[in-house]
Amino acid sequence: MESGGFQFEQEFIDSLRCIPMGVRLKLDTCGVKLKLKHWHQFTQAERQTLMTMACETQASILAYKNHLQSLVTHYTGQPAKEIAVAAEPPWLGAAIPEQVKQQAVDHNVNISGDAWQSLTPAQRFALIKLSRPSHENRNFIPAMKEFGLVT
Repeated sequence: MESGGFQFEQEFIDSLRCIPMGVRLKLDTCGVKLKLKHWHQFTQAERQTLMTMACETQASILAYKNHLQSLVTHYTGQPAKEIAVAAEPPWLGAAIPEQVKQQAVDHNVNISGDAWQSLTPAQRFALIKLSRPSHENRNFIPAMKEFGLVT
């Protein structure tokens, strides 16, 4: 995934009307619950910055969080809700999360441990998000195809 997002997101990535997976990964990394209504208040340039801004090291995670919270506060008068950050996020783990396995089974596909290991953390994160029970899941198979897990 580049800063342009995943292929399965292309229908909305240019307009940035939805929060892209790359930004959602950064939100989970820095512990901010950004609502879609917040995202819609940001300018196109602000959204683009949130897509490309680093959020990997302790310093960059803190800088990202502070920048994001200053944007939300600017538009709403108060910061966004903060959420707990997992000490060991499932997208960084070796084990395939049960919800991903179940979503694969529901679509009659299999993900091997080796295949899971070959994915980038961003790809694993996307599959985890796309397999949540509360998600409509329509991009699960397109993502699996994009990541080379099904043909």
